Amino acid sequence: MEQTTVVIVGGGPSGLAISACLKQNSISHIVLEKEDCNVSLWRKHAYDRVNLHLAKEFCELPLMSYPPSCPTFLSKSYFLEYVDRYVERFEISPRYCRTVESAMYDEGEKMWKLEAKARVKEGDMERVVDEVYRAKYVVIATGENSEGYIPNVVGLDTFGGQILHSKHYKNGSIFAFKEVLVVGCGNSGMEIAYDLQISGAKTSVLIRNPVHVVSKELIHQGMRMLKYLPVNIVDSVITFLANIKFGDLSQFGIRRPNKGPFYLKEAAGRSPILDVGTIAKIKDGAIKVIPSHIMRIENNKVIFGNNTEKEFDAIVFATGYKSVANKWLKDNYKYVLNEDGMPKNEFPKHWKGEHGLYCAGLARRGLFGVKFDAEAIADDINRNLH
Repeated sequence: MEQTTVVIVGGGPSGLAISACLKQNSISHIVLEKEDCNVSLWRKHAYDRVNLHLAKEFCELPLMSYPPSCPTFLSKSYFLEYVDRYVERFEISPRYCRTVESAMYDEGEKMWKLEAKARVKEGDMERVVDEVYRAKYVVIATGENSEGYIPNVVGLDTFGGQILHSKHYKNGSIFAFKEVLVVGCGNSGMEIAYDLQISGAKTSVLIRNPVHVVSKELIHQGMRMLKYLPVNIVDSVITFLANIKFGDLSQFGIRRPNKGPFYLKEAAGRSPILDVGTIAKIKDGAIKVIPSHIMRIENNKVIFGNNTEKEFDAIVFATGYKSVANKWLKDNYKYVLNEDGMPKNEFPKHWKGEHGLYCAGLARRGLFGVKFDAEAIADDINRNLH
């Protein structure tokens, strides 16, 4: 059994950011990461063409800015180089290949006990070792993108083609000349639809709900305006400019929500679509929009709610992720997370739970939210210790 002040579960951006902040205050801690690398979602589970959607000033981790010479909008490779420099600068050493099995709070000792499985390599062999940690504080930093979510569609098990979640999509090369349905119209879904089409796939995208379409430049402009203007005014300006840029998209099956893009992000965590070229492909008919939902699947035939049907060779589910922290957190949903594995408390106090339990990176605010959470958690722990 090993004892420390803080155990951070997760070696993604949140875990690294909290580790750096704790180091600044000389607070002992251990970072446990189930994969064999840090920020594994970016290194191992991101599609090839993905880049950061927001401007660099909204994608910084605490205590280290991007150099002035770097571009406003960052590529995935540049971001990973930044992470590597960050880890080196703050001497962050996560313990990799550690899967936390349980975390329980001992009321008597006022301590957390965590049990983990460590995958240890010995030559060409790998064995599993049980490890136990005790800590005064625990930070859930596994992120909101832990496990890909695929909805329970009637007849999905009868589908004869390829099914995959966007987490496992790399590029469209293997889908050339195939009929592919993308389910989900978030940024991943729309960008994957674009990638499939330019790779030669016959692409359709399911867009069930109203959604805002903007450019990353408009979002950058809007986020800067929010420093000085109320959200309703910013929403009006950005929506007006988006309408000039993209026009009325309802004729193509894309409806705009009644509320503005920044209001919806703040109130419901719903991000607008940051267009990468998908809208032009939709307008010229290269990508087909299906403005409905899936009723059921019969072999390779998908039946939609608008009484249409079509056969597909593959389905890509860009239907989001779910937190898996509740699988190992044994607190009966009492201390910090709800039954969906998301914060019980409303923003901006979402990060703080009871009995020294915290969560980071679960506010649906991207890397900007990660920075906010990490600084708040580290400051709170430091105050409690002193």
